[in-house]
Amino acid sequence: MNENGRIKQAIIDFVKGGDSSDVELLENVLHKDFRVTNNGFMGTSGITIIDKKEYLNKIKSGIFGGVPRKMKIEDLNQSGIIASVKLRIESSENDFISYNSLILDSDNEWRIINNLAVVNAKN
Repeated sequence: MNENGRIKQAIIDFVKGGDSSDVELLENVLHKDFRVTNNGFMGTSGITIIDKKEYLNKIKSGIFGGVPRKMKIEDLNQSGIIASVKLRIESSENDFISYNSLILDSDNEWRIINNLAVVNAKN
């Protein structure tokens, strides 16, 4: 599989892991320093930053994830050991625009280090 294919697979695993609340899959695809960054998260004001531990705890407890989503990769750029991917994701509850930063980790696996998302609830 070429690098773009490996990057796409990391993104697919990220979304699939959230949809199915698969913490083990997410643990593997998220970098140890992973962060979710959001402005106006779930109707709150200001910036919200969630680290990997908190994110996985929210997946485990059912606060995040567990809802099937449709995903479309709108843009993928890779330069050496870094990449960015823009996604459009839709669930029955929310619409997401998600910008993801990835790095090629020391074990030669692509991992997501940052997820910058806009989440809009459907009415």
